[in-house]
Amino acid sequence: MLDAIRWDANLIRRYDHPGPRYTSYPTALQFHSQVGPFDLLHALRDSRRALRPLSLYVHVPFCANICYYCGCNKVITKDRGRSQPYLERLEREIELLGRHLDSRQRVEQLHLGGGTPTFLSHDELRRLMEHLRKHFQLLDDDSGDYGIEIDPREADWPTMGLLRELGFNRVSLGVQDLDPHVQRAINRLQSLEQTRAIVEAARTLQFRSVSIDLIYGLPRQTPESFARTVSEVIALQPDRLSLFNYAHLPERFPPQRRINPDELPAPADKLAMLQGSIEQLTTAGYRYIGMDHFALPDDELATAQEDGSLQRNFQGYTTHGHCDLLGLGVSAISQIGDLYCQNSSDLSNYQQSLDNTQLATLRGLHCNADDRIRRAVIQQLICQFQLEFAEIEELFNIDFYAYFAPIWPQLEQMARDGLIELDMRHIAVLPAGRLLVRSLCMLFDHYLEQQNLQRFSRVI
Repeated sequence: MLDAIRWDANLIRRYDHPGPRYTSYPTALQFHSQVGPFDLLHALRDSRRALRPLSLYVHVPFCANICYYCGCNKVITKDRGRSQPYLERLEREIELLGRHLDSRQRVEQLHLGGGTPTFLSHDELRRLMEHLRKHFQLLDDDSGDYGIEIDPREADWPTMGLLRELGFNRVSLGVQDLDPHVQRAINRLQSLEQTRAIVEAARTLQFRSVSIDLIYGLPRQTPESFARTVSEVIALQPDRLSLFNYAHLPERFPPQRRINPDELPAPADKLAMLQGSIEQLTTAGYRYIGMDHFALPDDELATAQEDGSLQRNFQGYTTHGHCDLLGLGVSAISQIGDLYCQNSSDLSNYQQSLDNTQLATLRGLHCNADDRIRRAVIQQLICQFQLEFAEIEELFNIDFYAYFAPIWPQLEQMARDGLIELDMRHIAVLPAGRLLVRSLCMLFDHYLEQQNLQRFSRVI
């Protein structure tokens, strides 16, 4: 089975190190300030000439309430009026970028993330979508993948109806945990009924896909309580489900300082939560896609993994990796060809740049030849759990064994440990290695030795 997982506690203990999630390679930690707006416009010129399709990401940073665990770029405010000046700058950015694209470049994928996109009023959501349609070639036949992240506490049936009317056909719901004791510890009180109402609305309004996010390792969680949460979520039958490991990094994310570290579950309990959840989900028919993600067998991610077309980018696993990804809004990341670039993560700086009719691109990088080779290797391993050396050799005109000879002893050790199957032709990730695929990818990461690994979450 492509999605088979074998739980091996000894191997998990040995290979469970902090490491990147590889939504890109090189990772965002390699971005530098020598990349700016001119680089983005130059890359867009190449995209326009090639008429490459587009994937748009729009960041809405506002949240009415703070969730203590959150590491996203966000602005906590009860003042709904703060969204108006932000939207004005966002519209200016849309106009500036739209001028450098061809009307024949269709937007196959659109995602509104945050923050809480439904912080915006209905009128503001209409205005934003109208502006996007004016300056980009959005699809009108419901064939695109147009998704939005939703806080069930911030949405209702009229909101869901509006989103469907505006062209959204996928929703991602933040749930994290349904236990009231855990919710109080993370400052996110959200009833099962609130979540169920939004899921039912999405089904009735014929949204194509519903995804739910859960987090294990939160304060006051126990294996028993989290199993109840997973069971309740399975009963809602989401098409996709993400099971994230909570990384307690209060030095990086100040809101986490409000979490009592004495209330965090022990490492053994965290492992029990993950193992139990995997068993629950696989018994319920969900397939393990990789990197915390599960999907029903008929979901597009599952079928893409089967036919070899699954890819990964800053939006996670995707069937639109062939698109140029254009990020809009504060902190948003773009990937245009071999260019990665990111807007300023500071709201004031972002808005000031656009007030001066300047793009807010602040940092990024151009992939070099070595980056492209390693990116292709990591993509294959993390999406397909296998790699044929001949494909890489033909694509990049290298001898795979010679190129990666320095890490070959470590690959052989992984093979002896039963994580991978290795010979001179290919690597195949075995069921015991599926959960640890990040550890395998880390061997191919040229930059890892230069980085402080404590900046990353653990593999498990």
